[in-house]
Amino acid sequence: MIIALVQQESLYFRQQSRNIMNVNGNRYRTIWPDPRDDQTICIIDQRRLPHDFVTERLSSVEQTVAAIKDMHVRGAGLIGATAGFGMYLASLQAPDNGFADFMKEAGTRLNNSRPTARNLKWAIDRVSSDMAEADTPAEKRHIAFSTACIIADEDASFCKKLGTHGLKIIKKISAEKNGRSVNILTHCNAGWLAFVDYGSATAPIYAARDAGIDVHVWVDETRPWNQGAKLTAWELQQENIANTLITDNAGGHLMQHGMVDLVIVGTDRTTHTGDVANKIGTYLKALAAHDNNIPFYVALPSSTFDWTLDNGMQIPIEQRSGEEITTISGLDAKGDITTVGLAAEGTRAVNYSFDVTPARLITGLITERGIVKAEREAIHRLFPEASRIK
Repeated sequence: MIIALVQQESLYFRQQSRNIMNVNGNRYRTIWPDPRDDQTICIIDQRRLPHDFVTERLSSVEQTVAAIKDMHVRGAGLIGATAGFGMYLASLQAPDNGFADFMKEAGTRLNNSRPTARNLKWAIDRVSSDMAEADTPAEKRHIAFSTACIIADEDASFCKKLGTHGLKIIKKISAEKNGRSVNILTHCNAGWLAFVDYGSATAPIYAARDAGIDVHVWVDETRPWNQGAKLTAWELQQENIANTLITDNAGGHLMQHGMVDLVIVGTDRTTHTGDVANKIGTYLKALAAHDNNIPFYVALPSSTFDWTLDNGMQIPIEQRSGEEITTISGLDAKGDITTVGLAAEGTRAVNYSFDVTPARLITGLITERGIVKAEREAIHRLFPEASRIK
């Protein structure tokens, strides 16, 4: 009964989902089960973009942990979906005798691969909870796969709904500008490369494009991994959406000169009180937007909410290697991807990957259920079931 129900639900979401991700005219998701091998999960190695489009096959929990930790995949939604499929791959490796202990250890390893994104633990817990309803290892493996598919399908479905709700904001600005181009600033990559499909911050942009609204996107380069330069600009180019790459520190200048109408960013973890953890530099954009009376919205599926934390300062902030700051990778004159040094040898560097934007600086949160104020009472009214989670 449980297995049949899970199969029906996953099939429903797969039937309702339409891949929007456009790569050289072909449609993709960011993660998918190999149709020829049910023990393999396929991903896009995002480290190679925008110069090379390379897909990678995962067949073990060890490979999945490495893919998350080393940023073959990144972005809150995609990390969650990858963790869900990682639990499925772990279930294939788990011996029938000792299945539970193996899966508990696998879940811990996956959860420790990156500490900030809420979707990671959420997906692991969801697969584990669903598997607990079955009796035999064979049933548990089947449920792990079905639940991972549901998580991926829901991510795409929820992100599409973010676009529907966020479109209202862009429509209003376009009308106020008498149809002139709406200039949207975004930070890092919260597009379909960061989720299973559609994206969070980009979903309203795609919806506006589809509605015939003229939009232009200012793309922060987003040091040190340059997700804006490498991923967001490339993604928008694939979708034929006007965009301009800028340095991370140019946003305030553009806002002062009336060149930004709206800021939309994503989030890796959002407290149930409205504080938002996102890629380092987001807080500074929120301050600049607040100072210049520019609306600042955060787009997120509800899987990104942390219902246990009251204050954003409690969110664990990942620190990565300082080498990501002192070096940079790019395409050299020979067409090879090369890493070169930026700083003097021996330079010390600290690399905080995220910062926290307090709720008071946020105009609203765009969720799959609608747009809500970044405050506890409003969030809990929109998600009344959250009171049972904490």
